[in-house]
Amino acid sequence: MKRTHTCGELTLDNKGEKVILQGWVKKNRKLGALTFIDLRDRYGTTQLLIDESSQKKFPEIKSEFVIEITGEVLERKSKNPDLKTGEIEVKVINLIIINEAKLTPFEIKDGLEANEDTKMTFRYLDLRREEMQKNLLIRSQVNKIIRDYYHRLNFIEVETPIFGKSTPEGARDFLVPSRVNVNKFYALPQSPQLYKQLLMIAGMDRYFQIAKCFRDEDLRIDRQPEFTQLDMEMSFATPEDIQNNIENLLAEIIFKVKNIKIKTPLPRITYQEAISKYGIDKPDLRFSLEINDVNDIFKSSEVNLFCNLKKNEKIRAIKVDSLLAKKDLEQLTEVAKQNSLVNLPFLKYSNNEWTGSLAKNLSDSEKQQLLKKFEIKGDCTILFAVGDFDISSRGLGAVRNEAAKILKLYKPEEINLLWVVDFPLFEFSEEENRYVAAHHPFTQPKEESLQDFDKNKSTALAAAYDIVMNGFEIGGGSQRITNENIQKRMFKAIEMSNQTVEDNFGWFINAYQYGAPYHSGCALGIDRIVMILTQASSIREVIAFPKNSNGIDPMTNAPDLVSTKQLDEINLKLK
Repeated sequence: MKRTHTCGELTLDNKGEKVILQGWVKKNRKLGALTFIDLRDRYGTTQLLIDESSQKKFPEIKSEFVIEITGEVLERKSKNPDLKTGEIEVKVINLIIINEAKLTPFEIKDGLEANEDTKMTFRYLDLRREEMQKNLLIRSQVNKIIRDYYHRLNFIEVETPIFGKSTPEGARDFLVPSRVNVNKFYALPQSPQLYKQLLMIAGMDRYFQIAKCFRDEDLRIDRQPEFTQLDMEMSFATPEDIQNNIENLLAEIIFKVKNIKIKTPLPRITYQEAISKYGIDKPDLRFSLEINDVNDIFKSSEVNLFCNLKKNEKIRAIKVDSLLAKKDLEQLTEVAKQNSLVNLPFLKYSNNEWTGSLAKNLSDSEKQQLLKKFEIKGDCTILFAVGDFDISSRGLGAVRNEAAKILKLYKPEEINLLWVVDFPLFEFSEEENRYVAAHHPFTQPKEESLQDFDKNKSTALAAAYDIVMNGFEIGGGSQRITNENIQKRMFKAIEMSNQTVEDNFGWFINAYQYGAPYHSGCALGIDRIVMILTQASSIREVIAFPKNSNGIDPMTNAPDLVSTKQLDEINLKLK
């Protein structure tokens, strides 16, 4: 290359050398007879010096111009300890403008508060910012660590198809019409699930890939219509083998990226414990704030809210070691309502006095029991939810997370990992009025549920596991069904007809008749992991060209209309 160094490379060891640099003009400022230019590339920034005698022979330079300079490395009189190149500057001998630049729609700087759609419309400019480039560099580093780790363990990297078959169950598919096969459609993969199981039948033994996946679902800060996951599978492996493999990988990633040592083996809690204590199946354990049942305390209560409970209703509560301000309570109440709770009654305790919306009819016995139950030793606020166990639990789970943010109960740079195990095998779909597979219909029931999982669906447990990082589910997996009889029972349990099974999965089920090892696997969401490691506000900040919250790319305006000719070619007509 023509350049001799990058803009983040020169030090005092290069003093006196003649160098060629190329990059973008970050800043241009005049101090008396001297002009200083900060020249930037993805490696860093170097200060350029143009003296009075040279100013007239060089063209006018503006921000974001792409230039090439030849110059001599000098020691800076006023050094910048915050800059890698802060001990030197380059005196410009010759300067060439490679390309000029218009005035940018926003300033290229970190901490930018411009409208998100504006930044995404000009994503190529947004990506010039140092913090955005750092995010992509960390993402690249994570991908390399993953590949090095699995190649070291003798895994085979295999690419599976993007164009596949649409199947029932799971999230909504993205469909792609086939021009050659009239009126037929491909589906983009929600995951490589079936293909990786076929690779185990094929004798690949240990497989992984960094795979693109697609789901047509509502978006939020940790979801995109297209996302990237580490997909892996092992033959002759139990769930414990997979969990050990994944947590060792994550420990390596976190140490190499953040220099934080993660203690393994990671904690494991059951799904039921997670819901009961934290109200969510992906609990953030950087803080406690456990949810408690308090029905026993209020079984003879005169508090109106607790007097006329229905048979299956629960009174659940969390204690916050702070006297929450009115605005904080209003904020938490809004979160509660967004999560199906009618209201968020509360009690405050300070200086042996009880106040709050429930305090008026609180008996002395109830006060003493609350002090004992929550081990109250100082000022606190207790937040309550009344109703169905699942609804009240999940509502308080959301309140718990919001309270931790308000009170800053954790450090943003802290990393907490755990496994959630013993998931339900099924979940009831109100929309379809039937039980559906909680994960997918190829998930092996746990040993204790094998005998009756298709009869006692509400209590059947799956040999499935999720891994959680800082309150985000970053991955999950299971042991797979390889027994033909168990698989038939599973399809029958979710009321899938023999014809539907044959039409959608016949090709897959047939493969198991030719000798299959037992196998287990897992998938990790790389976007979410990098989002947490970089402390980004959403996964959009760690994806080079993401879609906005409406699933639109403001830069290209995708998705967009297509011509009638294109529709005719694939035999489609718009309604």
